[in-house]
Amino acid sequence: MGQPIDERVESRSPRDDSGHGTHTSTTAARSEVPGGSLFGYASGTARGMATQARVATSKACWFGGCYSSDIIAAMDKAVEDGVNILSLSIGGTRYHNYYTDTMAIGAFSAVAKGIFVSGSAGNGGPAKGSLSHNAPWITAVGAGTLERDFPAYVRLRNRKKYRGISIYAGPSLSSGLLPLVYAGNASNSIDGDVCSLDSLNPGKVAGKIVVCDKGITYNAEKSAVVKKAGGVGMILANTKAYGEEVVADSYLLPTVVVGQKAGDAIKRYIASHDNPKATFDFGKTQLGVEPSPVVAAFSSRGPNLISPTVLKPDLIAPGVNILAGWSGG
Repeated sequence: MGQPIDERVESRSPRDDSGHGTHTSTTAARSEVPGGSLFGYASGTARGMATQARVATSKACWFGGCYSSDIIAAMDKAVEDGVNILSLSIGGTRYHNYYTDTMAIGAFSAVAKGIFVSGSAGNGGPAKGSLSHNAPWITAVGAGTLERDFPAYVRLRNRKKYRGISIYAGPSLSSGLLPLVYAGNASNSIDGDVCSLDSLNPGKVAGKIVVCDKGITYNAEKSAVVKKAGGVGMILANTKAYGEEVVADSYLLPTVVVGQKAGDAIKRYIASHDNPKATFDFGKTQLGVEPSPVVAAFSSRGPNLISPTVLKPDLIAPGVNILAGWSGG
């Protein structure tokens, strides 16, 4: 039995309260919009992959979860509406037999009517066997990078410079180098290193750039924590769990996201200097990045644990740093 809908926080309607459906549907199909950008980044003509397609969306997920009954009802509605393509931007089951996998059953019925069905490979990578949508009749799509990047740089007092990524476009840092502190040294909380809610000590953070480890809480939420404690900037550092892949986000104060190697180097610098300082240099949009495409670290991998002879995922498509529509409640 699912949780009842709390209409104070979500809509009992097709309205997209989380934003995920809007994001994926406008990536798939959207008319050309000249002069599009996100805070000045990726300037140009914005469009979806299929500009002439018409989209019929059905809301299948709620804050309480994505229930099989709702997903099947949405798939049935799509078939009834006469769609040509059915896109399931939602993870499926990994280990069930096909005859107990409700999405695989629903997709089989759609394919039998000539409808092409695609499904997200999932965000369980890089672990092996983490793939969703193993059924041979569903095209499982993994996530890959684009040849586009949004570079930003951290400059330290010791003249070392580390490349990262950011789509921050608000007020810049004040000129000159600013004091730098690691969140783990500025908190009395056991998870202060990840800048969890109210974990930072304002007396140790105010007026400084704060290095936060990635994980546990949302990236943008960390910037809110730093700002509330009086910090003026944030370096979001990948840990071993995230490696070198960095993903652009928007933040509430100047922020640069760096990979594990750069993050570790910056933290070593802080630990070995009495008065560590840093500043940021923001680029804009870089094109022609090579190699590209590269499979995203978070993209789920095979092998297919149900049918090992059926290779999955079937293909990869752009899925990293996609600037598309986003609408929440």
